[in-house]
Amino acid sequence: MKSIIKLFKFSIFLFTFSCNGDFQLSEVQTSRIEINRNIQEDSSILNFIEPYKKNIEKDLHTTYAYSPKTYDKKNGNLNTAIGNFMADAVYELSNPIFKSKKGENIDFVLLNYGGIRSIISKGNINKNSAYNLMPFENEVIVTKLSGKDVYKLIDYLTVARRAHPIARLQLELDKDYKLINAKINNKKIDVNRYYYVATSDFLLNGGDKMTFFNESIENTILNYKIRDLLIDYFIQIDTLKSTIDNRFIIKK
Repeated sequence: MKSIIKLFKFSIFLFTFSCNGDFQLSEVQTSRIEINRNIQEDSSILNFIEPYKKNIEKDLHTTYAYSPKTYDKKNGNLNTAIGNFMADAVYELSNPIFKSKKGENIDFVLLNYGGIRSIISKGNINKNSAYNLMPFENEVIVTKLSGKDVYKLIDYLTVARRAHPIARLQLELDKDYKLINAKINNKKIDVNRYYYVATSDFLLNGGDKMTFFNESIENTILNYKIRDLLIDYFIQIDTLKSTIDNRFIIKK
């Protein structure tokens, strides 16, 4: 702690000194200081940090919900239980915010397979679970796409053949991955209307080569990080229950 105070005082001295004269920088000398296990710990700094460390650890490991089994994005073909839960959670918690802003409902959700960064293990679910699942600062964005551009989105999914999480979008393919049927909320897609799609800012900006979002005519920022949304979702449920369903299937 004393070393921090000395450094602070020295910084004030330098600032005051530099403001009292007209000086120009003529030379900069640097040196490389390696951080390794040979550096002795400063007990005063460790003691100062310890209470904050304990509070953070307590906050991260407070139980919010329970998972009766382990969820893994590798368990499934075109849709997975963990991906379905994430897409459903985004719809459930984002839609009220979007409706308050625009007076409209979100039509469907599209996230990306690569954005799922961890499993959810059987047992207690806490804030740390959400950080492991979504360590990025990605936010929910609701974009407005025409029906024609929605079909471009669907073409992407049929070619990608990955379990990108979707909600309220139903796709049926044949054994050759050709589209048989596509519906939004159990209704046929109308190429003459517009649809509101909840996604992440990463995908909106072309992440995972989802360039069809370039056709968006309107984007609504919800100021809601996906990680925070997952935490809020865990808080409001008691037990996580998600399954692989028929939102994206191959008809044999």
